[in-house]
Amino acid sequence: MAMRLHELAQHGQSAWVDYLSRPFLHTGELAGLVADGVVGVTSNPTIFHGAIAESDAYDDQLREVLRTETDPKEVFLEIARDDIRTACDLLRGVFGHTPDGWVSLEVDPHLAHDTQATVEEAVRLHRMVDKPNLFVKIPGTEAGLPAIEECVARGVPINVTLLFSLERHRAAAKAYLRGLRRLREAGGELSTVASVASFFVSRVDTEADRRLDEIGGHDELKGTLAIANAKLAYLTYQELFTGPDWDELAAAAASPQRCLWASTSAKNPAYRDVRYVEELIGPDTVNTMPRETISAFQDDGAVADTLVRDVDAARRTLDRFADAGIDYDDVVAVLEREGVAKFAASFDKLFDAIADKRDHLVRT
Repeated sequence: MAMRLHELAQHGQSAWVDYLSRPFLHTGELAGLVADGVVGVTSNPTIFHGAIAESDAYDDQLREVLRTETDPKEVFLEIARDDIRTACDLLRGVFGHTPDGWVSLEVDPHLAHDTQATVEEAVRLHRMVDKPNLFVKIPGTEAGLPAIEECVARGVPINVTLLFSLERHRAAAKAYLRGLRRLREAGGELSTVASVASFFVSRVDTEADRRLDEIGGHDELKGTLAIANAKLAYLTYQELFTGPDWDELAAAAASPQRCLWASTSAKNPAYRDVRYVEELIGPDTVNTMPRETISAFQDDGAVADTLVRDVDAARRTLDRFADAGIDYDDVVAVLEREGVAKFAASFDKLFDAIADKRDHLVRT
């Protein structure tokens, strides 16, 4: 079963897992997935909320941390740091020999519209974890773009998250390039910094399909926008990370900002459960999958170079949505706003859960 993940690697795509918890680490489940071909880890506040709120795996450490710290966010960072560091250590062998081996930790999404606060928190997380294979996740909001540039210029590896828009993806790539140039001009070591652009997939179809249902008709367009969107984002990657300007940075040991396909579980049960893996396979890309999607892909996933197929059709798909009355710019703008709001709400739920645990553990 695990061979399919290795086949992905042969086609230039890295398989990461979108999950992290202490039991996941301590039971050897992550180590087993690494042996099967998983080469990176992403986490987010929703994942950590489930891990902390729904188990007692963290209770002993919580009791210890709560002796000196009661602020829920600081408590969370204290315990999350240990999980992130353990995962980073587990993946160091991968990190030393491939472009992969990264583990991601999210900047508080409440800061998504505050450039300076995002920079300060990203630098803080980078220092707190103190591992060379940590990606700090910064949302690709308008305020996030200068934060991405500044952090890269300071040598902080960045996972640009919550990208839905082709325009915003291009801007994030350019911010990374500007950061690399500034780092080089300051005499920094480009080989120690990297970035991925986390381009969200299935949520695009969820929103586009909903709008198609509202206007009626055009059923042939359902389930087509997300994959077309991702294929066009890959064209941006190919454009910006080739040519003389990029070659100059590459010669200084810079690494390109690979596209990372996120939100790759099929939200619509009518769609094949691995469609957002199978239809986006191509060189120099990453697909971060929930454990269930990895398992499904191991069972019966098909591996082929699909990402560069029918690119002209992808362009026409965006035109057809416009002809049907679906405003692409509004779709991706709504998704970005909702994405930030959902992650912020997950952080709030996480902090509430820690506060509840705090009160319970103090009483007992």
